[in-house]
Amino acid sequence: MALIEVESLGKVYPVALKEPGWQGTLQHFFRRTYRSIPAVQGVSFQIGAGEVVGFLGANGAGKTTTLKMLTGLIRPSEGLVRVAGFDPFERQTKFLEQITLVMGQKQQLIWDLPALDSLRINAAVYSLSPGIFQERLEVLSTMLGVKGQLRQPVRKLSLGERMKVELLAALLHQPRVLFLDEPTLGLDINAQAAVRQFLQAYNQRYQATILLTSHYMADITALCQRVLLIHQGSLIYDGQLESLRAKFAPYREVKLELARPYPRDKLQVYGELESLEGQSARFLLGRQGLTNAIAQMLAELEVVDLSVTDPPIEQIIGRVFQSGSAR
Repeated sequence: MALIEVESLGKVYPVALKEPGWQGTLQHFFRRTYRSIPAVQGVSFQIGAGEVVGFLGANGAGKTTTLKMLTGLIRPSEGLVRVAGFDPFERQTKFLEQITLVMGQKQQLIWDLPALDSLRINAAVYSLSPGIFQERLEVLSTMLGVKGQLRQPVRKLSLGERMKVELLAALLHQPRVLFLDEPTLGLDINAQAAVRQFLQAYNQRYQATILLTSHYMADITALCQRVLLIHQGSLIYDGQLESLRAKFAPYREVKLELARPYPRDKLQVYGELESLEGQSARFLLGRQGLTNAIAQMLAELEVVDLSVTDPPIEQIIGRVFQSGSAR
C-alpha cells in the first residue's frame, strides 16, 4: 500500500521583474510585470509503508519545494498529492500527527532553554500524556545517546548533539512518515554515522516511511535501496540504487600493486589503463569480461596486491545530472 502518492505534481513561482533606475522603480510600484519560474514539473511517484527512499538533486533542482508540498507548507500549482491518505495542504490535525519534517539548516529547539523544556512543549502540542512522554523520551534518548545532554541549554550542545535532540523532538509523537531534508548537514563523520545508525534502527523498529534528501552520498548508500533523482524540476529516475550504478558505471576499477615495474604497452593489453605510477597500475575494466581479465593478469604478471572497486556513487550521480537524463 502506498503511503505517499504523487501524481503530475508541479509548482510555478511568479517572480516580479524590475528595470533599473527610478523609472523602473515607479513602474514596478504601480504596474508590476512577472515571469513564471517552474520549480517542479510533472513529478509522479509512490512510496510504500516502511520504505526508505533517497531524494537526490543538485541545488535548486526542486527537492525542498517538493518536500514542502508533501508536508503542506506550500500549495501545488498542479497535480495531486496524498500522504497517509490526506491532502497535505488541508493541514488536518490527524495528518500533522502522522508526519514530521526535519531540515538540517533549521531548528525548533529554544536556544537558551534546556532541550528537555522544548521536548515538554512538543509533548503538550501533540497531547501526549506524561506517561507516554516519559516512555518515548527514554527510548529515543537512549537510541540517540543523548540522555545526559537533555538538561543542558541548547546553545551549550555541540552541533552533533543538537541534531540528535532535534530528531528526538521531531519523533516524539511517533510519526508514520519522516521527511528529512539534509539531516546530517555540517556534522562531522562520527556524528553523521550516529545519525544514520539511529535512522536505520528507528525504521526497523517502527516501520516508519522515510523520504531523505542529502548531499552526502554515504547517507544514501547506508540507508536507501531506492532513489528518486530530480533535475531542473523534473523526475529523471525512480528505481534501485544498484540498477543506477550498473547502468551508468558499466565498468569496475582494478588497482594492481606489482612486484616490479612493467612497460605501459605490456599492461595495456589487459584493458583500459587509467594510470601507471612506478609499480602501481589502475585499470577500468568492463563488468562482462572482468573475471577473465583478472585471471589473465594474475597468471602473467607478478602481482603483489589487487583490489576491485566500483566507481564512487558521487561520480555516477554526477554523470546522470550532467546528461540530464537517466535513460
